[in-house]
Amino acid sequence: MYVIIVGAGRVGLNLADSLIREEISVTIIEDDSTISEEVAEHTKAMVINGDATSVQVLEDADISDADVFVAVTGDDKVNLLAAVLSQSYENIKKTIVRLNDLEHEKAFKNVGIDVIVSPEAAVARYLERIITRPKIADLIVLGRGSTELLELKLENKKLFGQKVLDYSPTENYIVCAVYDNNELVIPQRDTVFKENQKISVITKSNYIQEVTKFFAP
Repeated sequence: MYVIIVGAGRVGLNLADSLIREEISVTIIEDDSTISEEVAEHTKAMVINGDATSVQVLEDADISDADVFVAVTGDDKVNLLAAVLSQSYENIKKTIVRLNDLEHEKAFKNVGIDVIVSPEAAVARYLERIITRPKIADLIVLGRGSTELLELKLENKKLFGQKVLDYSPTENYIVCAVYDNNELVIPQRDTVFKENQKISVITKSNYIQEVTKFFAP
C-alpha cells in the first residue's frame, strides 16, 4: 500500500509514523520549506516540499501509484482542493480529509470525500460525554455515531456472580469483554460478573443511559 499525506503537522507526522511502523510506503507533501527539511531528517517517509494543490506536485509524489490520499493541513481550502484533485486518479481507493472549520463541512461532503475528520470537534464531543456521563470510564464513538463502546465499573450488586451471557447480548447492547485482574476476557459460557470489575459494552447511542443505569446504578 502507498499513502500520500498532505501536511507535516502533528496529525500528519503521527499518522506517517504509524503507517511506516506497519511497513506502509508514505510520502508527505509540505509547502513550508523549513518544516520539510526538519521533517525529512526525522522520518523515514519521503518528503516533498511543494503545494499539494498543484497537479505537478501531486505527480512528483507519484499519485498515480497511491492507494490512499490524506489531506490534514490546518487550511480547509488546501485540504479540499487537494482532495478534489486526487479524485481524478482512479487508483485512489480512499480520500481522507481534515476539517478545521465546521462551517465548511457541507462543502466537504458535497465533493464526495470518503472520510472527513475533525479532531477538534471529536475531542469536544468526547469531553462532553465524559463530563455528562461520569459513570463511564472511557468511551469510543463507532461508525457514524450511532454506536458507542463504553468502559464501565460494574456496580450492580444483583449481577455479581451472574453469568455474563445470561444478560448479553440484547438487541440494544452486548458485553464484549470483562476484565479479570486487568486481563481482558471475552465472555464464555462460564464467565461471571465480579464485584467492581471493569466491563466493555457496545451499545446503541440512544440506549447509553439505560446501559449505564443497569450496570452502574
